[in-house]
Amino acid sequence: MRYAAIGDSFTEGLGDEMPDGSLRGWADLVAAGLAAAQSEPLAYANLAIRGRLLEPIVTEQLEQALSLSPAPTLITLNGGGNDMMRPGTDTARLVALTERAIRRCLEAGVRLVVLSGADPSARLPLGGVVRRRGEALTAATTELTSRYGIEMVDVFRDAEVRRPPYWSPDRLHLNAVGHQRVAGIVLSALGYPAADAVDPGPAESRRVIAEARYYREHVLPWLRRRAGGRSSGDERTGKYIDWVPIGAV
Repeated sequence: MRYAAIGDSFTEGLGDEMPDGSLRGWADLVAAGLAAAQSEPLAYANLAIRGRLLEPIVTEQLEQALSLSPAPTLITLNGGGNDMMRPGTDTARLVALTERAIRRCLEAGVRLVVLSGADPSARLPLGGVVRRRGEALTAATTELTSRYGIEMVDVFRDAEVRRPPYWSPDRLHLNAVGHQRVAGIVLSALGYPAADAVDPGPAESRRVIAEARYYREHVLPWLRRRAGGRSSGDERTGKYIDWVPIGAV
């Protein structure tokens, strides 16, 4: 099996930092779970880059994945989260881009699994807008994948992972336990064993001082990047742009 993951920070693994500063994330955990299930090494690539909109994921990352040699046997696609954070989100356009990815993988004979991202809206500024856009995109993508017979893993509607203890201090990215939760959802959806659930522990404080720190450390820097037309993923590449072996641990 050769598994390539494409997407944005959700798939890159932001929020699941290792002691050496590297990122892990749900896709890495899924790769390890697949290797363990088949009791032999698996080839893995992760081309996801934080901050990416769905269009470059479909037009650039997908083509990069399909050009790997040998070709992947499995690709997971997630995107649209960054699009939903911008004004004037066009759900129909995002669905059309997803359909383009589906058609491209069908033509290439590569198994595609589409994921909806985890729902961060509960504690975000303007979270209600994000929730409505996410619900609309998830519903439309579910209908699209059903029509094509493509596997869809719905993480957005998972009520458990919406709880605060699964999220990083920026409230936009999952923490290590959140990524473990998503990996379990994906492996189970694909018919493979998932690790036992991990207790996420208590939620962080929501006192006035903590809220002020959150806005200062996370919201304002994000607004400055948007105002300057910059992305957190500028000048970055995927963390595994060619096949790496994942052992059957």
